[in-house]
Amino acid sequence: MSTEQRTILVVGIGAGDPDHLTLAAVKAMRRADVFFIVGKGSDKSALTDLRHRMIEEHAQAPYRVVEVDDPSPERRPMDRSDYTSAVHDWRTRRADIFEQLMRDEMTAGETGAFLVWGDPSLYDSTLGILSDIERRGTVSAAVEVFPGISSVSTLAARHRIPLNQVGRPVHITPARRLPEVGQNDDGDIVVMLDANESFAQVDSDDVWIYWGAYLGTPDELLIAGPLREVSDRIRQVRAAARAHHGWIMDTYLLRIVDR
Repeated sequence: MSTEQRTILVVGIGAGDPDHLTLAAVKAMRRADVFFIVGKGSDKSALTDLRHRMIEEHAQAPYRVVEVDDPSPERRPMDRSDYTSAVHDWRTRRADIFEQLMRDEMTAGETGAFLVWGDPSLYDSTLGILSDIERRGTVSAAVEVFPGISSVSTLAARHRIPLNQVGRPVHITPARRLPEVGQNDDGDIVVMLDANESFAQVDSDDVWIYWGAYLGTPDELLIAGPLREVSDRIRQVRAAARAHHGWIMDTYLLRIVDR
């Protein structure tokens, strides 16, 4: 029996623009024997289709593609304790799937690849799940990580702004933590994973918002301006886009001006 170790490549593929694949990402994809695609249902089939197109364009034959359904996380409103528990449960179920893929769909010495939306280090579960699998000790693989262009970087580029103001920090937070982060005005705030339009709860005349949805894709939407003036417009555009596509991925920067 071969004692060669499996290798897993975690490849950041950017926020949606195929041209945002780095040269390192392309070279990594050419090494893969098998690509694992975790689908998120018919509503988000465009995300799966983009991965397939990238593979077809850049992968080096022969290779295999194995597609599985992502376990659905719980979506009901929760306090922090319940939310943490729900995320742990979802990650455990995802780890079970990843472990089975690595065990059953790879042979010793082969290289598998997960193509991660945006950057693997920013609000993505793949690296944490692979660490969980390593701790289980049931399947062994060497993990290599290739950074990608995140939605945060794409947002700043599309609005032609720097993420930070001179000498000030930038806070990156999920929307559920915005109220507590917002109590500290020493820096700008990038908000991700906002299902409830939390920006509408920010009460200040001095805040500008730089908002983007479907960044890097043909459906990209951008709005910027004083929050009080554009908040309703963002909510209307966001609702219409979500109704049309069945899903939405957006992020935004909140910036206090005239300091």
